[in-house]
Amino acid sequence: MPASIPFGVDLGNNSSVIAVARNRGIDIVVNEVSSRSTPSVVGFGRKNRAIGESGENQRNSNLKNTIANLKRLLSLSTKSPDYDVEKKYATYNLVDKDGFAAAKVRFQGKEKEFTSTELVAMYLNKLRAVTEKETEAHVSDICLAVPVWYTEQQRRAAADACLIANLNPVRIVNDVTAAAVGYSVFKTNLPEDKSKNVAFIDIGHSSYTCSIAAIKKGEMKIIGTAFDKNFGGRDFDRAITEHLADEFKGKYHIDIRSNAKAYSRVMRASEKVKKILSANTSAPVNIESVMNDIDAQSTLSREELEELVKPLLERVDAPVKEALEIAGLKIEDIDSIELIGGCTRVPALKTKLAEIFGKALSFTLNQDEAVAKGAAFICAMHSPTMRVKPFKFEDINRYSVTYSWDKGDEDTDHLEVFPKGGAYPSTKMITLYRSADFEINAKYTNAEDLPEGVSQDVATWKITGVEIPEGEDSAICKIKVRQDPSGFYTIQAAYIVHEKEFKELVEKPEEDDKKEDDKKDDGKKGDDDKEGDEKEEAEPEYRIVKKLVKVKDLDVEYSGHALSKDALQESLDQEFKMVADDKLVAETEDKKNALEEYIYELRAKLDEEYKDFASDSEKEALKKKLSDAENWLYEDGYDTIKAKYIAKYEELASTGNLIKARYQQKQEELRQKLQAKKERRAQKAMAEQLARQAEAAKKAEAKKAKKDAKKDSDGDVPMN
Repeated sequence: MPASIPFGVDLGNNSSVIAVARNRGIDIVVNEVSSRSTPSVVGFGRKNRAIGESGENQRNSNLKNTIANLKRLLSLSTKSPDYDVEKKYATYNLVDKDGFAAAKVRFQGKEKEFTSTELVAMYLNKLRAVTEKETEAHVSDICLAVPVWYTEQQRRAAADACLIANLNPVRIVNDVTAAAVGYSVFKTNLPEDKSKNVAFIDIGHSSYTCSIAAIKKGEMKIIGTAFDKNFGGRDFDRAITEHLADEFKGKYHIDIRSNAKAYSRVMRASEKVKKILSANTSAPVNIESVMNDIDAQSTLSREELEELVKPLLERVDAPVKEALEIAGLKIEDIDSIELIGGCTRVPALKTKLAEIFGKALSFTLNQDEAVAKGAAFICAMHSPTMRVKPFKFEDINRYSVTYSWDKGDEDTDHLEVFPKGGAYPSTKMITLYRSADFEINAKYTNAEDLPEGVSQDVATWKITGVEIPEGEDSAICKIKVRQDPSGFYTIQAAYIVHEKEFKELVEKPEEDDKKEDDKKDDGKKGDDDKEGDEKEEAEPEYRIVKKLVKVKDLDVEYSGHALSKDALQESLDQEFKMVADDKLVAETEDKKNALEEYIYELRAKLDEEYKDFASDSEKEALKKKLSDAENWLYEDGYDTIKAKYIAKYEELASTGNLIKARYQQKQEELRQKLQAKKERRAQKAMAEQLARQAEAAKKAEAKKAKKDAKKDSDGDVPMN
C-alpha cells in the first residue's frame, strides 16, 4: 500500500470535516456521496451499523438506535450538568456506565451498551475508510481537533478512540488553535517583529469559543481563550422548534413534545429555516405528516427569530471579555476578528460581534473547513515523509496542575508545575531524594475551577528501580515532567544522578589581557620580544570539580484516564469484529441485489436478444427456474446467507450463460463479418483513390508535355 498521508479531522458535533496534506497542498476529502462534510452519527440496525451518511439517511426511521452529538458525549461524566443537557437532545437511550455517558441500543437482535469512546472510535474508523477509498492511500497518523474545553480525561478518551480506530494520534489539538495555525501558516503579510493580535470566534453546532492569538511570521501563540459550552446552532434550532411546538399545539391540536419522531422532524425543519433566514428576511415552514398524518405549515421572519434567541444573544460578549482578560488585552488591542463555524452565518450574531469589537469582521478562513485544514497541516508537521514550512505554535493551559509525592526527607510534598494560563508544550524538572521506589500524583490544583463532575485526579506514576549509591543515604532522582503537544500531563523520563569528580582545566584570566597587549604592540616587536616568545610555556593547571551524572534510568508506570492495555485490546477486537460483520452484510446485500438483477435481466433478454439462441424447451425450463428463484428470493431467501445467494446465482447462470454464449458467439461472427466488410470497402476505396490519383497524374503529365511542346514551337525563329 502507498505511504501514509497526514490526516486531519475536525470532530464536529453535527458533522465532521476531513482534510489530508499532500505535496501540492491541503485537500478536503469528500465522502461516498461527494459531500465535503460527514454527519457525526452512528446508527445500529438488525444486522449492521450505519455510520455517517448512511446513518443520517435512516435516522428518522431508527431514532432510538442512532447516536448523535458524539463530541459532547465523549467521556462525559453523568455527574456533570452537561449530561442533563445532552439528555434533552438525545433521541436514544442515554445511560450511565461506570459513571460516564453511554448509549443503550438494540443491535443484532440484542440490547447492547457502547461507551462514548467506542462510539467515537466507530465514527473515526468510518472516516479513515472514506479517506483511504477516496485518496487511494494508506492512513495511519491523525491529528484530531477537539473543543478547547476538553479536560485531560476527555483528551485521553479522544486519543483512545483514535487507537481503537487503528489510527496513531500524533496530536490532539484544540479546534480553534488548529484554525489559527492554518491562518498563520498561509497568511502572507504577517509581521516579522511585533505580533499581530487576532481574535478567532468559533460558533458551531453546540458551543462557542473565543481564542486570542499573538501571531507573527513563522510563529503563533494562544494567549487567551474562553467558551460557552451551551451556545451553538442547535440552541437556535431548539428555540425555533419550541416556538413551532406551541404554534402547532394551538393551530393543529398536536403536541410534538410527546412524540420523539415528530419533534425530530420539526428540529430538522427548524435547522433549514435558520439557514434560510441567514440570507432572507422570512422563511416558510412546511412539514409533511409531522404527526397523526397532519401536514403543518407556518412562516418565520428574521425579526421573530432574533426575538426567540434574545437570551442567547445576550451571552455573546461573555467569552470575548474573559478571553481578553486572560490575554491581558483590551478590545482596541485586537487587530483582526476571524469568524469560523457554521453558526457565525446568523446575521444577528455577526451584528452583535461587530458591535462588541467596534470594527469590521473578517472571513479570511473557510468557516466550515478551516479547522480540518489546520489539523492536516499539524499532522504533516509530524510526518517524516512530508516537508512543510517551519512553524512554531503554543497553546494555553486552562487549569493549573500540581504534582505531589510522599514528603519523606523533602522540604515539601507538592509543586504547582503547570500553572493556569501557562503555555504548552512545556517541560519541567523535579529533583527528589529517595531511598526506595515511590509514586508521583498529578491533580488539578484548584478543584473549584473545574466544571462540575470533573475528577480532580489527573494521573499517578509508579517510579521503580531506585538504588542508593554506595556511601549515600538516598538517591538523587531527576523527574522530567511534561505537558506534551496534545495537552497530556506526563512523566517523560526518570533517572538517578550521582555526584562524580572530574579534572577541569583552569583558564588563566591574564590571557585576555595579554591578547589585548599583543594587538597594541603588533608590528613593534624587537629581538628581545622574540626571545621572550621562545621561553618555555607554563604547565596547564587543573582543578577537581563535582558534577551530577546520570547513572541509571528508572521505570515509570502510568495509571490514569487512558484505557488500560487490556481494555484497549478488548475494544479493538470488538471494533474489528463489527467491521467484519458490516463488510459481510454489505457483501451479502450486493450478492442479493446481483441475483435479483440477473433474474429480471435474463427474463427480459429471453424474449428479446436471446430468443433465437435457445429452444422452446430451454426457454420454458429456464423461465420456470427464474420464477422459482424470484419466489425464493422474496420468501425463504429474503434474509439468508451470502453463500446461498451465490449458489442460486450460479445455478441460474449455468443455463443462462450457455444461451448468452451462443448470443455472444453470433454477435462476434456478425462483428467479424461487419469488420471484414468494412475492410473490403476500405480496400476498394483505397484502390479507387489510387486509380484516381494515377489518372490525375497521367493527365497532368500529358498536359505538361503538350505545354512544353507548344513552348518549343513558339520559340523557333525562321531563317531568311
